[in-house]
Amino acid sequence: MARHTSTIRDLRNHFAKVKQLVETQGEVLVTDKGEPRYRLVLYTPVQKVSAPSKDYIARITRHQPRALSANEAKDLHEDNRGDR
Repeated sequence: MARHTSTIRDLRNHFAKVKQLVETQGEVLVTDKGEPRYRLVLYTPVQKVSAPSKDYIARITRHQPRALSANEAKDLHEDNRGDR
């Protein structure tokens, strides 16, 4: 791909032409006093990366790998009730 150059004066006076160059060529180098200073490129929005959903079942099984039996659940309930 050939690089196209334009001057700051072209940006001021012929912006439509420079804009079309950016859209068709993808990139334009802008010179200031004969030296390349800026690079104009098409804007491409960044794709949002969504966070992976949380696996709550996996978290629960890490802390409690097997379910409580009926008797264990009853005992736990009684222990949590305290002196009522």
